[in-house]
Amino acid sequence: MSPELLVNLAALVSLLALLAYAVLGGADFGGGVWDILATGPRAHAQRDAIARSIGPVWEANHVWLIFLIVLLFTAFPFAFAVLSIALYWPFHLVLAGIVLRGASFVFSAHGRAAGHTPLAWGATFGAASVITPLLLGASLGTVSAGQIRVVQGTVAPGATWAWLAPFPLATGLLALAVCAYLAAVYLTLETEGRLQDDFRERALQTWFVAGILAAITLVLTRFEAPHLWNNLVVGWAAMFVGAGILLAPASFAATYRRRYRLARVCAVGQVIVLLVGWALALRPYLVYPDVTLDGSAAPIPTLRFILASVPVGLALVLPSLWFLFDVFKGRNPAAPAPSPRSEPPGSL
Repeated sequence: MSPELLVNLAALVSLLALLAYAVLGGADFGGGVWDILATGPRAHAQRDAIARSIGPVWEANHVWLIFLIVLLFTAFPFAFAVLSIALYWPFHLVLAGIVLRGASFVFSAHGRAAGHTPLAWGATFGAASVITPLLLGASLGTVSAGQIRVVQGTVAPGATWAWLAPFPLATGLLALAVCAYLAAVYLTLETEGRLQDDFRERALQTWFVAGILAAITLVLTRFEAPHLWNNLVVGWAAMFVGAGILLAPASFAATYRRRYRLARVCAVGQVIVLLVGWALALRPYLVYPDVTLDGSAAPIPTLRFILASVPVGLALVLPSLWFLFDVFKGRNPAAPAPSPRSEPPGSL
């Protein structure tokens, strides 16, 4: 393979890991959002449904984040170094959020099982579920806006606070809304009756919120990230963005008409095509405008080894994940329907 092809394949595998984490881990974060926002006479039942959906396999979704990080620091080490410096604070806050989210979820779940209402742990779980996707989305916006500059191999002063600019923050809020929307759509398939109607209503409301945030983000893109905007409106990137725009009303219509499986397909498809469009618009940069794919790639032997190892790793991981989800998400037709407090947990 040519060096250029090896670099592009490494970037493609990294993008696939990002997509997997967005549609799986993102929905788990969204579940935490609805946990902290649960209201009304069925608030406790809503939290129980979220806990059953996230359950013992939610940690498995972080496999894709770990996979992405490993690919980044092995295949594109210079880009990893730049991001680690420029996004030091959001990355460390994300790490803290993931750790606190996991610990608080466990303590909260055990508290519910014991018949208590652990408000502090539940609030920590919800708050961490809000902060983490917001910061991840802001980081994505930061690498696209051109506010991280690299001079003679060193991150320029001031870049460490670039994620607090309006465009990255808008991107973070949009990512948070998308996570909440994915979770609500997923939960319509995890629940029945009035609970299903509750999450349907939340999905429809969040769709409008996400639409408003998307419009604001696009306006900010035009003025604060003109390079990204110019590439988003032409070529393959424009085609993927256009597909995402078409899938948005399709997802809304399917949710409104209670065709929840179709709504899930459309929602997942929308997230995937929009992220692919973003990646195509950003290419050939990993951090615009000073860090390119070619310029930050590892030596060719390293790329060959990474790409040769990925199929072996996936051959071990994918069947394991399939079995895990099948055990905890598969339905036993011979088993009686569990009560809301005794049903074993699954995952979003």
